[in-house]
Amino acid sequence: MKDKLGQGVIASLVMILLLFSSQLAFGAEMVMGPGPELTTQIMVVMGVLAFAILLFIFEWVRVDVVGIMMMVILPLLGLVTPKQALSGLSSNAVVSIIAVIIIGAGLDKTGVMNILARHIIKLAGKSETRIMALIAATVGIISSFMQNIGAAALFMPAATRISKQLGVPISRILMPMGFCAIIGGCITLVGSSPLILLNDLMESWWNNNISLLGGKAFEPFGLFTVTPMGLALLAAGIAYFALLGRWILPATEAKDTKLMSDEVESLYSIKIGKRPFEMEVPEDWQPKSLEEINFRPTYKATIVGIYKPSSKKMVLSPARDDVIEPGDMVAVFGREENVKKAAKDLGWKIKEDLEYFAELFSPNNCGIVEAVVPPNSKLVGISLRDIHFRKVYGVNPLALNKGGEIIRRNISKIKLKAGDGILLLAPWDKLHFLKKKGILLFTEDLKGELMRPEKALPAVACLVLALTLALGFHVQLSIALLTGALGMILLKVMTIDEAYQSVDWMTVFLLAGLIPLGLAFETTGAARYIATSIMHAMGEVTPFVLLLIVGLLTSFFTLVASNVGATVLLVPLSMNMALQAGADPKMAALVVGIAASNTFVLPTHQVNALIMRPGGYKTIDYVRAGTGMTIIYLVVMMAMLYFVYGISG
Repeated sequence: MKDKLGQGVIASLVMILLLFSSQLAFGAEMVMGPGPELTTQIMVVMGVLAFAILLFIFEWVRVDVVGIMMMVILPLLGLVTPKQALSGLSSNAVVSIIAVIIIGAGLDKTGVMNILARHIIKLAGKSETRIMALIAATVGIISSFMQNIGAAALFMPAATRISKQLGVPISRILMPMGFCAIIGGCITLVGSSPLILLNDLMESWWNNNISLLGGKAFEPFGLFTVTPMGLALLAAGIAYFALLGRWILPATEAKDTKLMSDEVESLYSIKIGKRPFEMEVPEDWQPKSLEEINFRPTYKATIVGIYKPSSKKMVLSPARDDVIEPGDMVAVFGREENVKKAAKDLGWKIKEDLEYFAELFSPNNCGIVEAVVPPNSKLVGISLRDIHFRKVYGVNPLALNKGGEIIRRNISKIKLKAGDGILLLAPWDKLHFLKKKGILLFTEDLKGELMRPEKALPAVACLVLALTLALGFHVQLSIALLTGALGMILLKVMTIDEAYQSVDWMTVFLLAGLIPLGLAFETTGAARYIATSIMHAMGEVTPFVLLLIVGLLTSFFTLVASNVGATVLLVPLSMNMALQAGADPKMAALVVGIAASNTFVLPTHQVNALIMRPGGYKTIDYVRAGTGMTIIYLVVMMAMLYFVYGISG
């Protein structure tokens, strides 16, 4: 109910804003003389914009359908040409997103993102706030020298793996990461497209108004002129989510956070939780083999892993002759009461959380599935022990289903027959290998995939190549990233089919439809109409108030049009107004460049659109979290202008 009320309020505000903008010129005309002309095309494009925003808010159709609708409606209304309507599909931004997703998928498939996730967890521990802050800060810093969409897309696989491994809701990670990727573009003058354009736009205006500036030569901003502002904004963004994240973000779990499906869990009547128990063997323990301990028959639980800290050796799917020694760490699957009884009887200590087995038994790397013995299997008529099933295939059998009877004791000794079901626990690659052997049929799709760790170096090389082309040789970003993506395929890091499957086409079509909408907003004169109307209506204001208005105006435009378009339009307008108000024109232009990244309230920014589907977000989630972020962004920006950049009264 609250969400619907909030959506109604937002929709009303959108309509009021559009009506206000249409009346603004009339008020300005009464005070200051004729303003910009309100044409039929401007009114139509504002109506289309309002329609799109309402579709986003009320979710009458899926967001990618909204994008496709824009590609159809805009040319039919004559607001853009058919070529412009489809231009989003071949735009630099959309092609870059496709390429960088493929690169990220290649890095993930080779285990590189596993390593990255492992180091993040090592630094941040298991604290949700620390994990969020570390990921957001890292992505923010990276986006200061590469496109924010690239930084966000590259870290998405690692963020997803961390979410699944630690049980942290993915929605509590992706939105802070995305927002900080956007903010990070403000740390250097090459971090975002508006700031890259800033010096050229300012110089062009400066040369055209040199006489009004007393003949003073233009001095461009340096690479790190914006760094104090960018770092302050990044710190504020992280603090915002650290303090309020639990209340303003939904708790959406990453997909597949359970090792076992609900159907299989119900069938086998087994309640073992999301992860195994980790137990520490005391130093005074006398070495014994699993057969001597008789663990499974006694405690109805299964030892699925042994880690030996002294030799750093991990024993997966231990067999009956594997020995447990003093100081070993043991992973056990079973009911909590059974595991506690085993700990009490054996003198082992149950650890509060997984340490040595956390990564191994995360849903990314491991699963519990049911397999059925087919009539032609070589397992028919023999027991699992007869073929050393655990040792040969690296798989842990947890239970048998024989004609509806669930058996958990001595299952390795029981003769199998066609139709018997076996509950198996193993890393995904082991299960995929077993599936290829054809001796068992799996009752559900295996969610994991075969990793290719031997391709890790070629995958990293493809990423380095793409970044080198973009940053070192100034090759267009889309071409540079496509080069890296193509390298992934040619070097057999992944197949072309896997590359196609890795792309989130919902995001692609959403962005492809928003690009012509922003183009229509600019080419019809709607953007200029609103901007100049506001500038006319302001009258005489102090330099500080002028910059605040410029920041608010830029923030609005970047929600409904491209940040580049808003920058190109508003830099000369704001510099003219600053000159008239006695303010520094360069500071007015800087505010435009910084405020062009204040795009958090709607999923219209490329990064917001990218994280929307994986994070399970709705438009109202962006409104809820983005409104506070927008206010904080403006407050911090104005405070930095006052205290650091010397803009007063």
